[in-house]
Amino acid sequence: MIVAQSILAQEPQVEIEVAGDRVTAKLAGHWIAENSELVESLAAEIVAGANQHRMIIDLARVKRLDTLGAWVLDRTRHELGERGLAVDFANASPEQQILLDEVAYRGFQEQKVVKHSKIIDFLVDVGKTVQGAGRDLLDGVAFLGELVSALIRVILNPRRFRGTAVVNQMEQIAYRGVPIIVLISFLVGCIIAQQGIFQLQRFGATPFVVDLIGILILRELGVLLTSIMVAGRSGSAFTAEIGSMKMREEIDALRVMGLDPIEVLIVPRILALVIGLPLLTFISSIAALTGGGITAWLYGDISPDVYLSRLKAALALNTFFVGLIKAPFMALVIGIIATLEGVAVAGSAESLGRHVTSSVVKAIFMVIVLDGLFAMFFAAIKY
Repeated sequence: MIVAQSILAQEPQVEIEVAGDRVTAKLAGHWIAENSELVESLAAEIVAGANQHRMIIDLARVKRLDTLGAWVLDRTRHELGERGLAVDFANASPEQQILLDEVAYRGFQEQKVVKHSKIIDFLVDVGKTVQGAGRDLLDGVAFLGELVSALIRVILNPRRFRGTAVVNQMEQIAYRGVPIIVLISFLVGCIIAQQGIFQLQRFGATPFVVDLIGILILRELGVLLTSIMVAGRSGSAFTAEIGSMKMREEIDALRVMGLDPIEVLIVPRILALVIGLPLLTFISSIAALTGGGITAWLYGDISPDVYLSRLKAALALNTFFVGLIKAPFMALVIGIIATLEGVAVAGSAESLGRHVTSSVVKAIFMVIVLDGLFAMFFAAIKY
């Protein structure tokens, strides 16, 4: 019997009294989430029983009140207020009053209605994009200055040079990247030769496919394919590695130890990239020319001897050097973007993923832009 009375006392209750033009709703029991269904039904009774100009919600006998109960009571107060009734809370304990105030502030604060125009929103987005691009450019130039400063310090004091780190990074970038780059370049060379043969044979100019393959691969596609692959493979790895170190505060630990993070982490990676990308470009070009030669032999009846002799006649030394000249600059751009995005990582996994994606996208975009600028430059100087 005592247990039944205790359970009954814990249930939320409401007693509505009418005195003149005032209605008083006397609450009792536990207005908590465990009794959510009963709390909602009692709140509906309070709304239905409010037929006067003023209502008082008396919390004197409420033993427990949690966020759900406070939110339901505050929602009830606003519903009655929308009907033109004045509703006040009475006899609330200090803790209950704080909870009611917090719920009222969080849940029912008025939101300013902002009028949007599609044209203005579009212009705002364009402006933010341009501003972000300008900020990224300034950050890249500033970071390049720090990198050059670190390189000068290493040259003036060779003992600071970390040769082991450079060799390790070259293994990761160049040596381990050879298989996938050779495979993709070989396939691209086959595709170019096949499509070139199918188009040129209609004009009886099948032998000129050798010129097409040689010039296109050595001047443009060899370095471009390699740079895109390195940006996606090694650039993302740089951003993830440095970003993870930033999240674990290992970069701050290096500074505390008196070490320069740029000298320790970034200089070896960029040096390995600048050295490794031209080597990979050379290997990629050879693989693509090999694929093109095999396809020309199978589809165009161009024997290997004819292919090599015509390739030798079609290509000049400057054609070979154009791709190699581009490679270090593209490597520098990829390295700066990848490491800069890694340093910008905040303390969450979401930030790391976002900056890795941004690193790959920006690096590939800048590689293509740089290739276009070099193409215009070499065309202008007729090289």
